[in-house]
Amino acid sequence: MTDTAEAAKATALQELVPQPVQIQPRPDITYTLSATAKIQLGTADARKPAELLANILRPSTGYTLPISDGVTGDGIVFTNGADPKTGPEGYQLDVTPNQVVIRANTTAGHFNGISTLRQLLPPKAEAKTKQQGPWQVPGASILDHPRYHHRGAMLDVSRHFFTPAQVKRYIDQIQQFKINYFHLHLSDDQGWRLEIKSWPELTKIGGSTEVGGRTGKLFYTQDEYKDLVQYAANRGITVIPEFDMPGHTNAAQASYAELNCDGKKRPLYTGTEVGFSSLCINKDITYKFVEDVIREVSAITPGPYFHLGGDEALSTPDADYTTFMNRVLPLIKKYGKTTTGWHEFIKTTKDTTAIPQFWGTETTDANVAAAAQRGNKIVMSPANRIYLDMKYNKDTKLGLDWAGLVEVKDAYSWNPGAYLKGVTETNVRGVEAPLWTETLKSSADIEYMAFPRLPAAAELGWSPASVHNWDRFAPRLGAQGPRWKFQGINFYASTQVPWKK
Repeated sequence: MTDTAEAAKATALQELVPQPVQIQPRPDITYTLSATAKIQLGTADARKPAELLANILRPSTGYTLPISDGVTGDGIVFTNGADPKTGPEGYQLDVTPNQVVIRANTTAGHFNGISTLRQLLPPKAEAKTKQQGPWQVPGASILDHPRYHHRGAMLDVSRHFFTPAQVKRYIDQIQQFKINYFHLHLSDDQGWRLEIKSWPELTKIGGSTEVGGRTGKLFYTQDEYKDLVQYAANRGITVIPEFDMPGHTNAAQASYAELNCDGKKRPLYTGTEVGFSSLCINKDITYKFVEDVIREVSAITPGPYFHLGGDEALSTPDADYTTFMNRVLPLIKKYGKTTTGWHEFIKTTKDTTAIPQFWGTETTDANVAAAAQRGNKIVMSPANRIYLDMKYNKDTKLGLDWAGLVEVKDAYSWNPGAYLKGVTETNVRGVEAPLWTETLKSSADIEYMAFPRLPAAAELGWSPASVHNWDRFAPRLGAQGPRWKFQGINFYASTQVPWKK
């Protein structure tokens, strides 16, 4: 083997993001994917992951890569019987001269094993057109499992609407970094984005515009939403729908006069200010509306969570806010879902199953700390660290800066398990990277703000805390550049990162 090939083998194992728990190189071994290779199923749990891998590799290799039941001969093998240390989401990946074997005890584990295998193949394996091989995987034994269960990405489709195809593109991009939750922000002052059949004006009126005033069908039918949910599930990702309340509700209040205390519809809103809207807390129709939304959305969302927002309800007095939550939280439970929401809501409940999502910019929050001490699990999304819509620097044309400027190093250099006073490693459910879209209008805009910061968040959520080190992470992140170019990702080439050519 040439020195160049040897170097490529070594670097592929050193360039994985997120970094696995254990990697044992086998420098004497290389596996070469051939035109006759099969994707082989030793377990039915791996059928969806196998289909995903085949659909990624067929265009670039030009190979047929049939999926077969049973394990025989050359190819990529999915099987069960992984080391118990891998847990419910981990995997083992072993490269032999004739096979790449991914062992996992769950479908989720197989999806995560694929994410690693993709990065062990040459970057051009991600191309959508046929490329020249060889398709080599360096010899190694990898044992891997996540630090946290929840590794999320959020997309706001309310400030600016994104089509199902654009949302699917982002789902594909986040999946390769072992993201397993996709939080979809579906309502806000500027737009109501999901058809509610019992309240049709929500989309007819509230789903007709966005920031800046563009008009049209700017919403998903329930069938389109179900298709998105299934698309995500076929990639190992659970969708969490969010309907923000009792604030951030102008689109609903513009659609139905009865949701306002004065019985008058609000004008549609296309600006970006927050905190001015509120549902009418003391009208029974408000709770019929909320229950209908929860009922319809829960029926078409197989995942266990309903996100009720709850943030920035600045025009809802505290007593009214508590009254609202006391009536709404039981409705979410009634329809079989677990409540999650922005952290403000947690001050109104002692229910330890509820999941607050911390988005503040300070390192203290008494209500979140008290919830953690009671036993609630916290999702960490501090805005000055992991809001993907913050500008990288003062010259960034897209994004906002109310939480500060967030370069890639800032997004990586914090510890979710020791960030918030009174919230320890065991209190943290995971990490989520929200992407708000006041200034974002296209997939290219989404990609520019999410990459390379989203992979930084993914590593914080997956890799052991002991390996987190910026100086070692930056070169691994930079090695993703060629892969993203083949994928057509419009990433921000931060000067903090040594990008591989």
